[in-house]
Amino acid sequence: MAKRQGPTLRAQWLGQQLRDLREEANFTLRQAGEVLQRDGSTVSRFETGEFPMRRPDLLALLDFYGVDDRKQREALLALNQETWQKGWWDGYADEVDRKFVDYVWLESRAQEIRTFETILVTGLLQTPGYARAAITAAEPTATDEQVERWLELRLARQKALYREDPLRLSVVLDESVLRREVGGADVMREQLVHLADMARRSNVEVRVLQLSAGAHTGPCGYLHVILLDDPYPQVGYIETLAGAIYVEPPVSERLVAAYARLQEIALGPEETVALIAAAAEDLE
Repeated sequence: MAKRQGPTLRAQWLGQQLRDLREEANFTLRQAGEVLQRDGSTVSRFETGEFPMRRPDLLALLDFYGVDDRKQREALLALNQETWQKGWWDGYADEVDRKFVDYVWLESRAQEIRTFETILVTGLLQTPGYARAAITAAEPTATDEQVERWLELRLARQKALYREDPLRLSVVLDESVLRREVGGADVMREQLVHLADMARRSNVEVRVLQLSAGAHTGPCGYLHVILLDDPYPQVGYIETLAGAIYVEPPVSERLVAAYARLQEIALGPEETVALIAAAAEDLE
């Protein structure tokens, strides 16, 4: 969970769209800067997401680029407003990677998340004991204070499942996740009981991909697909030891298709709950 700060994902989205609009209109950075009475390097920083934009500057550029579609203008203005807003997750920006702070922001805006896990129970469904053991194993040199802060963040994220308009969560777990004892037998049993309980919620679906399924056409490892309302794109998220990767359409559509294939060959929700309950009993 090393720190690395930089432009937020939403600022990068806005900047990319502004660059596309400028290039489509055949204007240079210098010409765009003249409209704002600034130099081209400032516009470049807007486009990379390094500098936040004031609303009047954005309106001036949209007028200059000939963007007169009301829906498109409103979407860009809404996205720009988001770049200025802070959320509770920003309180952890000095302790976790910038990209993960972006991920928590995405969770707060998501209508649905689909995730495939091969190592651990997905973070939104972890118990405190399981989460603490997983964090400690992943970060063996972390101080107790760091572990508690990261645990606090993980548990706070779970509130999205209980909000008034709850996040819909669809999970495919490799069967090995149920058999891998994280934190010892007692912690693991508590986690499995909680997982079965959560799988019965109307906004949560859990499926297990059995070991007997053999090789499959899904990806090897971990993936998240995050579905958001306009003006945001469908986002794919892949986390590696080298860092997190975000992908947007059309690339993210490949992840959606891969997840659908995994769902097809996994156990159904009711069979999954029965298998989880049996795994919990094996630990008694």
